[in-house]
Amino acid sequence: MALFISLVILCFLAIIQTVVPYFVKRTVVFGVSIPEQMIQDVRVRSYKKQFSLVTVVVSLFMILFFCIWVAAKKPSDDLMILISTVIEFVMIFISLALFYYFREKMKQFKKEMQWEGELKQVAVVDLSARSEEQLPPWTIYLFPMIVTMGLIGYTFYQYDLLPNQIPTHWGPSGEPDAFTKKTPFSAIQMLVLLLILQLMFLGIQLGIKVSGIKLSATNLSASKNRQLTLRKSSGWFTFYVVLLITMLIAYFQLATIHPELFQDSPLKIFIPISFFILILAGTVVLMVKVGRSEKREPDSLESSIMDINDDRYWKAGLFYFNKNDPSIFVEKRFGVGWTLNFANPIGYFIIFLPILFILLLTFLFN
Repeated sequence: MALFISLVILCFLAIIQTVVPYFVKRTVVFGVSIPEQMIQDVRVRSYKKQFSLVTVVVSLFMILFFCIWVAAKKPSDDLMILISTVIEFVMIFISLALFYYFREKMKQFKKEMQWEGELKQVAVVDLSARSEEQLPPWTIYLFPMIVTMGLIGYTFYQYDLLPNQIPTHWGPSGEPDAFTKKTPFSAIQMLVLLLILQLMFLGIQLGIKVSGIKLSATNLSASKNRQLTLRKSSGWFTFYVVLLITMLIAYFQLATIHPELFQDSPLKIFIPISFFILILAGTVVLMVKVGRSEKREPDSLESSIMDINDDRYWKAGLFYFNKNDPSIFVEKRFGVGWTLNFANPIGYFIIFLPILFILLLTFLFN
């Protein structure tokens, strides 16, 4: 089972990293903004192909190395997971290095072409776009929160049934492999952490809702469709993830309270594996849906204009820092989804405060 999980993650990571240049916003190439007129330029397309080719070759080599190592050493599940995790980080590091290599090439190409001197920079606002967005209502997050609070109450009600050692971690087989002493807090610690996560995801949803909708002056219809699709799809995907996490933690909590019900049940393996596969499948669907939403020709393409160049606000091409932008979240420049506007302090409260709280709880009560 550990081998299956490791290989699926490695293959999934390889595929995502290989195709990501083709799913980001078309006018952003390796974190560098370019005019709509240049997205089909031979050199731009060549850089994307080179990145994907090198990425897939390196990824296949790393996966092959892992398979040979497993066949030769026959390691334990824990060691196998550890090595596969190290390989995943190596693959990510190599992909990041390639990103910066081609980013420098794109910056040099952009400087050579002198687009900013030849084209007029234009910003566009569509007041109707906000009324057309279809984000899920924030109230749906109350359902998983109510389930979590109900489980907290049920845990206290059945406190005497809990074992003296409370599981805190489960291995690939679905069996607990780490424990802590039974106390009133340790009995519900996992549920408290879940509730904090649910609140954080709700904060992200609300932050996206009040963030600006950035449109392209040269391709208004396609950029508007992408933004609305991104907001709707990522909103529902976030809730989908919250539901899956809630179901998984609820299963582990009930299995701790009533171990006899799940002693010989196939659910021990089926539920964690299903969670794992459903998360990956949802990620793929999100990428494809958002990536395809912009694949349309512009209604009209003016050769004399380009979008406002905001490269100066993207530190290292990945981190957005713009004090003049009230948005809490903005679309990523490499990948599909959202990233923080690091100049807006509200985002720190939404993301980092819950994470800090989780780390403190984990450290203090374990």
